[in-house]
Amino acid sequence: MIIASTLTTNLSILVLAGFIGFVVISKVPNTLHTPLMSGTNAIHGIVLLGGLLIIGLAGNGTFNKIILVIAITFGTINVVGGFLVTDRMLEMFKSKPEPKKEPEKAEEREEKVP
Repeated sequence: MIIASTLTTNLSILVLAGFIGFVVISKVPNTLHTPLMSGTNAIHGIVLLGGLLIIGLAGNGTFNKIILVIAITFGTINVVGGFLVTDRMLEMFKSKPEPKKEPEKAEEREEKVP
């Protein structure tokens, strides 16, 4: 009875968290997406550090270490991918340099003078 109650509670928390997360993220304007992405990447960096600390203290459990290595791998992919996406988005806001004008050739200047 207690297990069913705990499972029901955990599932309802998961569903509510997913719904609230969807509602919050859908209301974020496009101009705020890049700063939020950078903040999320910083949080994931802290999560990776925690995973590395835990794997060092995991003891002799092979299964636990395998799960931790998989989690650290996925977290690393998430952090690197997030920074690449953020960098790519920031490139869109940079102004492009104007092409240099070539100096006029002497023959062209002579032709223009009447």
